[in-house]
Amino acid sequence: MHIRRLSSTTLALLAFILAAAFLTTVAFAAALVIEARTEKVIAGKFAEAEIDWVGVRADGLQLILTGTAPNEAARFRAVNMVGSLIDSARVRDNLDVTPASAVKAPDFSVQMLRTEDGIQLIGLVPASPGEGALTKTALADAAALIMPDLELKNFLETANYPAPSTWGPALDFGLAALGRLERSKISVGATLVEVTAISDSEAEKRALETELRGLAPAGVRILLDISAPRPVITPFTLRFVADADGKRFDSCSADTERARSQILVAGTKAGVTDTTVCTIGLGTPTPRWAEAVTMGIAAVAELGAATITFSDADVTLLADNTVTQSAFDKVVGELETSLPDAFSLTSTLEKEASVESGPAEFTATLSEDGKVELRGRLTDAMQRQAVDAFARAAFEGAQVLTATRVDETLPEGWPVRVLAGLEALAEVEYGSLLVRADTVEVTGVTGSTETRRKITQILSGKLGQGQTFTVKVRYDEALDPIASLPTPEECAANVNAVIAKTKITFTPASAELTTAARPVLDALATILTACPAMQMEIGGHTDSQGSEDGNKSLSQARAEAVLLALQGRRVDTSGMSAVGYGEAVPIADNETEEGRDANRRIEFVLLGLPPAAETGGAGGEARLEGLTGVMPSGDQTTVVPPADSTAAAVEPPAAGTPPDFSGDTSPSVAPTEKTIRPLPRPEGLKAEESE
Repeated sequence: MHIRRLSSTTLALLAFILAAAFLTTVAFAAALVIEARTEKVIAGKFAEAEIDWVGVRADGLQLILTGTAPNEAARFRAVNMVGSLIDSARVRDNLDVTPASAVKAPDFSVQMLRTEDGIQLIGLVPASPGEGALTKTALADAAALIMPDLELKNFLETANYPAPSTWGPALDFGLAALGRLERSKISVGATLVEVTAISDSEAEKRALETELRGLAPAGVRILLDISAPRPVITPFTLRFVADADGKRFDSCSADTERARSQILVAGTKAGVTDTTVCTIGLGTPTPRWAEAVTMGIAAVAELGAATITFSDADVTLLADNTVTQSAFDKVVGELETSLPDAFSLTSTLEKEASVESGPAEFTATLSEDGKVELRGRLTDAMQRQAVDAFARAAFEGAQVLTATRVDETLPEGWPVRVLAGLEALAEVEYGSLLVRADTVEVTGVTGSTETRRKITQILSGKLGQGQTFTVKVRYDEALDPIASLPTPEECAANVNAVIAKTKITFTPASAELTTAARPVLDALATILTACPAMQMEIGGHTDSQGSEDGNKSLSQARAEAVLLALQGRRVDTSGMSAVGYGEAVPIADNETEEGRDANRRIEFVLLGLPPAAETGGAGGEARLEGLTGVMPSGDQTTVVPPADSTAAAVEPPAAGTPPDFSGDTSPSVAPTEKTIRPLPRPEGLKAEESE
């Protein structure tokens, strides 16, 4: 092959091209090194300054900054920092700045204080509260109308920010509560209203709580703390009875929590099996009240058939004629020497009743239709007129028939016994009174849990020490205007008891209620239509199958379906809300079919209640000398179970078991916190498989 020799010109040109390519490669490599070095130095500087929102990219001699600065000052700082390291002309500022957010509106709130001196308003309210909500001036005017004779102290300020949607309803509720509570502090927020107040009695407390919960607006949580002061008990009375009907307290009073616990434990040891409430009040004659009472209870228990009555420091012990003289002397002697010095004991052993006919007596009957008949003997015509006038005043509005005769041979103190008996009879709904020389007996039916205690207090105080009387009064809950009304807590418990037995079911993967859910919803509607207006949340829950967002949407739709179904059954749902929680609140393991079935559920939760920690402390479970019971806190219920064994603790009655008020052994005071009465399941309602 012929090889042509390259000319010198061609060789020179080739050498020039190779040299240019080499130099270009060297220059490009040098540029890359410079860019990497620049990026590293700048990034290191930002890292030292803890600036992590800037992106650095070198492009030849240019340095490009990217990212979003939290504010303009931060952007300016970052650019200046780079300018101190390289020529600012080489810096390309491509930084963004986070848009300035709107200033958050303040938390509007109003403190309303009401005392006998007037009303004070303190707080911050929106300058333009919106349609239907009260302005600062309108709020002050409305509060001033509650106590128009006193000057309103207005310390309200305004802020020009929009009011939350629940602000108006919350403020209206606060004013409504202020108008009903004479001694109160009400803190109103957009989503929470806290009410602290004092009522005159336990009955008024219950009535106010029920009324205020019924007025609570939707979307606003209500916390009620209404207290009832301890009553002044005059005379300070306690009566313990042991007879053929068993052991019981006709009246029970204590001055402290500890004294009440000691008395109730002593009663349980003596054989009391009924639920007993012992009222804590003011007026005890001595700090050693509980000590003396426990001694008296033990004495009655030892005698077996006796009654002991404490009226302040006067103590009356009456033993049945079945008690032997020797046993009576022994017990009375020990009690007399053991009682604290402040107490005075009068003791009597009954003798066999005389068979002589025609004992002097006075009777009064109060019928269910309000008629009063007075019969028997009175000392003279003047007493007959006095008794007739007293009866017409005591039984106001009743038809009084006086058919008595005069007997000047009646024993001393007869008028006092008759009038005291009539005063006691006026405490019952209907019943009868028997007055004899040796006893006063009141029998009847009452709709008040305080009646037995009041009657015992009246007779003990009016008859005096050493006088015997008998109280046979039965509590009938149907006559109690407070007990007959279900509380919101009872309603919630009854609702959840129904759905605990039979679930509300839906078509799989949908919010359509199944046919099997209809009886359950009917049962819930029966309960809720008998309940007062209340704040309640219907919560929907699912298992973990499917997406989280899908489960939440499904649970929300199911909760709303239940709400609509109840509304269609004429349930007042104005205070109810539907909330879907999806899979966020499981109650069982989602890895098993049984657990997933349990997690697919509808729950009813009562809103507007204080935290559930109320069962702790003094109001929680107490154990005294092997006895397990529920000891009271303040005015709460005291539950004392039977003491059938000293070797093992006795468990308190199960929740949902109502106290037994039948016969003549009903307690003098019924529980303040009512026993939940579960409603029977409607016929044909049975458990169904969940979706």
